[in-house]
Amino acid sequence: MKRLYEAAAYGPQKGCFWADTVQPAHWPTLDRDIQTDVAIIGGGFTGLSAALHLAQDNVRVTVIEAETPGWGASGRNGGFCCLGGAKAPRRLLQKRFGTDGLAEWCATEKAAIDTVATLLDAHGIDADTHSDGETIVAHTPSAMANLRASMDEIRTDFGVTPHLTEASDLPHEGLSGPFHGALTIPLGFALNPRKYHGGLAQAAQTAGATLHARTPVTRLTQQDGKTRLTTPGGTVTADRVILATNGYSSEDVPDWLRARYLPVQSSVIVTRPLTLPEQLAQGWTSAQMAYDTRTLLHYFRKLPDNRFLFGMRGGLRATPRAETAIRRKIRADFHAMFPAWKDVEITHDWSGLVCLMANLTPFAGPVPELPGVFAGLGYHGNGVAMGSHTGRLLAAIVQGKTPDAPYPQAMRQPATRFPLGRFRRALLAPAYAAASLLDR
Repeated sequence: MKRLYEAAAYGPQKGCFWADTVQPAHWPTLDRDIQTDVAIIGGGFTGLSAALHLAQDNVRVTVIEAETPGWGASGRNGGFCCLGGAKAPRRLLQKRFGTDGLAEWCATEKAAIDTVATLLDAHGIDADTHSDGETIVAHTPSAMANLRASMDEIRTDFGVTPHLTEASDLPHEGLSGPFHGALTIPLGFALNPRKYHGGLAQAAQTAGATLHARTPVTRLTQQDGKTRLTTPGGTVTADRVILATNGYSSEDVPDWLRARYLPVQSSVIVTRPLTLPEQLAQGWTSAQMAYDTRTLLHYFRKLPDNRFLFGMRGGLRATPRAETAIRRKIRADFHAMFPAWKDVEITHDWSGLVCLMANLTPFAGPVPELPGVFAGLGYHGNGVAMGSHTGRLLAAIVQGKTPDAPYPQAMRQPATRFPLGRFRRALLAPAYAAASLLDR
């Protein structure tokens, strides 16, 4: 595989809290040549959602996962099922796609949350859901002014009424911290991503999908209208193929993916369970999932067992020195924001990859110049909802059907390439530096 980061960025999850909450799943390794209607490369939320929806349509579908179940971003994320999926700001989306295109995108954001909620309910998946929407906390007075000014747009775009909390009222809502107010959008919820992932996998298998793990695809070739995937233990010959590898993609499987995505690291810590006196000492007792208004944002929430999860962007490299530096940085930021917890033990510490796109919007659709191959990727840190929704869309698209859920123009444009090719990670350093200045 040809990948951008050092091997450690793609390695074992090490201290991931979610892995401790589930029994390891066992999907067999492919050890023979097989044929299938649809082959899916990648066993995360996108791949499993697509597999489940295809199997429910009686399509013969096979998922090929390079590592173990839940290995990638679907098993490492913060568990925020919320609005998002694009990095493009509202005004840019409106400029590119017009007022109708913007409305279509916003409808898709809402529908993506509903896709996950429906899957959880329909398949009886207990994923420890909580939080009534998401809360955005302002890190400066000007950021709070922007939140106030955004309320009408939120009503227009999503058809809901946001709740504004002034700084003086934050303690009454259990949201105390160095914040200048907050805005809650009553859409979305938090969950345990590994429990959701495991439930999706079980539902897909029950519906008839075949799942293989520890089966990396090393080559993709086409002949006579078929696509052949080569793995160490056998080949998969398929009528159609879905690429669902997102930030864990390889530059050469297929070559089309080269430079069309940019993985960035995100780091997460989780504390031991907080006692009620400890929660009251800090003034954070809320079960709301939250994030701050920085460009390089922090995201955080109290888990159902009273542990506290805190995440932020990761380092630029995955070397031991860089990993040590980001561990110091995330702890410093956590203690600055929640000083009453500076002596609380941090029991879990891990990182994963978020996938950015050059045009700042996800892609879901046919891969140009590769007949019968489709792709879904680029959720900009919001893959729980948007990845699940993309899998649902692709399941219809590969069958030549019109999707039964919003499929906006913003997701249909073929992914463009980043400049600098395999050296495109160099774009991150100046971008992070500029964002740090803006975040002060």
